[in-house]
Amino acid sequence: MPDIYTALKSDHDAHRKLLDRIEDTSGASEDRKDAWTQFYMDVKSHSAAEEETFYSKLISKTWGQDSARHSVHEHQQIDDLLEELNEMDMSQGAWLQKFKKLRHDYEHHIDEEEDEVFSRAREVIPEDEIEGYGKRFQERKDKELGLIAEKREDSLED
Repeated sequence: MPDIYTALKSDHDAHRKLLDRIEDTSGASEDRKDAWTQFYMDVKSHSAAEEETFYSKLISKTWGQDSARHSVHEHQQIDDLLEELNEMDMSQGAWLQKFKKLRHDYEHHIDEEEDEVFSRAREVIPEDEIEGYGKRFQERKDKELGLIAEKREDSLED
């Protein structure tokens, strides 16, 4: 089981590849739809698991509260963009414009997280616990993925 930093960075790298894949497609192609669905579901589950397992620990230290709150606020902004894009027609130019904003905001967020937040977290999470946090993160993410998939299926049936 990877430690928390490896798990988060691995997700971020996968998200960067999906962003590239989405941008390299056009219109409402099957490849774009597939990449978008993967990105949407993984980012939503990643964010929920990250807040519960990673940021909750940072908030336990006064100096970590601002970093954690800032990141959680960015999660909300990204989630809003994800939902807007999910409701829009991918074949329209407006979708691509909004996607580019999402990409910019998300890449800024994950770069900041890897460069700044991880170093602060290393001061809070003892070395002998980071693997346990990775395991809890992955378990929570898997649970959240199941919930998102269930919700998507229900909305498709309506």
